[in-house]
Amino acid sequence: MKPAPFEYVAVSTTAEAAKLLRELGDEAKILAGGQSLIPMLNFRLVQPQYIIDINPVTELEYIRVTESALVVGGRTRIASVERSSEAQRVVPLLTEAVKFIGHAPVRHRGTVGGSLAHADSSSELPTVAVALDAEIVVRNVDRERAIRGTEFFKGPFTTARESDDLLTEVRFPRWPDGSGFAFMEFSRRHGDFAVAGVGAVLTLAGGRVTRVALALCGVSTAPVRAREAEKLLIGEVPRAAVARAAAEAATAGLHPSSDIHGSSTFRRQVAKVYVERAILRAAERAGVRP
Repeated sequence: MKPAPFEYVAVSTTAEAAKLLRELGDEAKILAGGQSLIPMLNFRLVQPQYIIDINPVTELEYIRVTESALVVGGRTRIASVERSSEAQRVVPLLTEAVKFIGHAPVRHRGTVGGSLAHADSSSELPTVAVALDAEIVVRNVDRERAIRGTEFFKGPFTTARESDDLLTEVRFPRWPDGSGFAFMEFSRRHGDFAVAGVGAVLTLAGGRVTRVALALCGVSTAPVRAREAEKLLIGEVPRAAVARAAAEAATAGLHPSSDIHGSSTFRRQVAKVYVERAILRAAERAGVRP
């Protein structure tokens, strides 16, 4: 199929994009990498009257390090994050996760902001944003605001953005040096959407967990932060029995939907196995011997 007719508009500044979004509202869609939007247009799952192309907006393409965060511009290509030595050093969970996103051509065109705004519950970047409680910055003609990752994703392809908000930046918080991390997912083939996946980060003192974050993808309508599992890990030495108990807690209340990739029961079981593995891998990287 081909897209329904639309009017194409290219902009060169953030201010110009924000102005058009205010004028056009729900009648417009932003084109960044196009890796999600173009297929949806072709299948006529969305039929906007206007496409606003922000590819010329180079001011939104950057990777910066501050004292507290890795800051990534909304139009930054995913491949740029994948290759970034600064991203690897400051937020290794992020660079490990992006390797699971599609295939190389997808990562070369797809953007960080586009993936977050698309808000697919099986996607890797939303899961990292929820795990790290990243700040997702949106801007309209009146104001700029930062929305926590745990508050940004509302449901399938639904976020806290307003119709005239442009996603401009993401701030991934830094964790203490020596923290362990792991991003793992199961898919039918590499590059497919995750049947289930998990991002884990933990900090140790004296071999025991002092800080931890766990988030799951593919098991609900939005990425899930596993708060109860995190509570179980605090103060513990993260070995096999502890990791197994945390995995049980992380998946106990989940009711994933069934589809051609797996039943609800299968997805929940896969999630439990991968939570346990991710905790143990993160613990090993933090210095806990198996």
